[in-house]
Amino acid sequence: MSSVRPKKHLGQHFLKDLNIAKSIADGLTGHGGYDIVVEIGPGTGVLTQFLLQNKQETSVIEIDRESVAYLKQHYPQLEGRIIEGDFLKLNMEELFPGKFGVVGNFPYNISSQIFFKILDLKQQVPEVVCMIQKEVADRLISPPGNKAYGILSVFLQAYYELEYLFTVPPNVFNPPPKVNSAVIRLKRNERAALDCDEVLFRRVVKAGFQMRRKTLRNALKPINLPEELSGEKVLDQRAETLSVDQYVELTNLISSCQK
Repeated sequence: MSSVRPKKHLGQHFLKDLNIAKSIADGLTGHGGYDIVVEIGPGTGVLTQFLLQNKQETSVIEIDRESVAYLKQHYPQLEGRIIEGDFLKLNMEELFPGKFGVVGNFPYNISSQIFFKILDLKQQVPEVVCMIQKEVADRLISPPGNKAYGILSVFLQAYYELEYLFTVPPNVFNPPPKVNSAVIRLKRNERAALDCDEVLFRRVVKAGFQMRRKTLRNALKPINLPEELSGEKVLDQRAETLSVDQYVELTNLISSCQK
């Protein structure tokens, strides 16, 4: 065991199982042809040691000073590639101008924010392999028509193919979380951009799910739906029933009436 204490306020649960760490590292396929892998929150380097065996160059981002000191001492091969800071606040385009893969045991309390940042970097990040809370993983990969399907499911599925790789029990962590975890893989799809106004698309999806029990006709009132759309059948549905493509169509419908 390392001398680094997991810190509750950082949402740290250190992985202890080497087989699982290796399986996460092996989950990276190199999809999209990137040469650099960025690990978010390496902690004491349990996963890092296996990433260093992959052909891509590994850089790590760690907010915890104690972990940074540990990594510098135990992984001299990472010299110059340990970034001390908050992934959510770093200018990733500046640090990594080209393509890079993302990997990590994401802190559960900020996993959604990490995914939103990855979406902002979608042209640079062709692949993500990460461990998150199982409940969140189920939500992200959920198809339309499922109660788990939500805002982030739509946004991520618009640009990535999502795969559920395996479930991870609590006892392989220090300290053990109160929930099961899961490892998922995201691979960037062929869609360079959505075939609609992407800002309006995000507004439509968010408004729809903010009142998910209501029909879209009622849920979308805050975005001032044009009167001529009142007869559209799609508005009788609820947010969770529409696929990415249907949201694109709906956005185009609204957009064409607003012009």
